[in-house]
Parts: sequence; structure tokens; C-alpha cells
Amino acid sequence: VQLVESGGGLVQAGGSLTLSCAASGFPFDSYAIGWFRQAPGNGREGISCIDNSDATTNYADSVKGRFTISSDAAKNTVYLHINSLQPEDTAVYYCSAAPTRPGWGRCKELSKLFDYWGQGIQVTVSS
Repeated sequence: VQLVESGGGLVQAGGSLTLSCAASGFPFDSYAIGWFRQAPGNGREGISCIDNSDATTNYADSVKGRFTISSDAAKNTVYLHINSLQPEDTAVYYCSAAPTRPGWGRCKELSKLFDYWGQGIQVTVSS
């Protein structure tokens, strides 16, 4: 199982960017992909999830309305588009994967840690 994040970097407040999570080594449509972030001095926070078995999604209240998760099965890639970036969005962003089936509600609890993790990618928002 391999998860590779890309698309991070330095962005000005108010800007936007799209993070990508390229997955390999497992059946993409039988896994949920979650995005987490960890800011300096903070714990890892679950922020969004997409269940590729039934296309359900979920977002943390802290990002709802600004973050959009999507999945491209042809590319085995999940995207996290972020609008209106704020300095408090500065963190290392991780994607993660866990097996799922339709109706399992795998994305219901964002705080639940997943089985496989990417290496993480830095997003820094300047004010």
C-alpha cells in the first residue's frame, strides 16, 4: 500500500490550493481515503473523508464549506481542494486509507485513525 501526497506549499491567506493523494497497492474502490492534518504542537486532526465504495463524504466542522474532497477512480487519486486559506490551516497534511464496504459508514468518525498513511505534505499559509 502506498499513498503519496502532493500539491502543498506556501500560499497567501485567502488563496486556494488542491492537495492530491495518489494511491496504489490496494483496490481503490474498496477503500475510504481520509485527510488529516497536524499543526505544530497539536494532535492529528481528521478533516475530511471519502468512502470510495459508496461515494459518501464527511468534513470536520472546522473546514466545512471551504474544503472539498473528491475522488478520481481512473487515476486512483483523491483530491482535497481548499478555498479561503487561513493561517490556522498551516499544518502537515496527511492522507490515509482504510478498507470499507458500502454502508459501513467508514467516514462517519473522522477522528478514527486509518490503517495506512502517506508521508505528509506541508501547507503553510502566510498572513
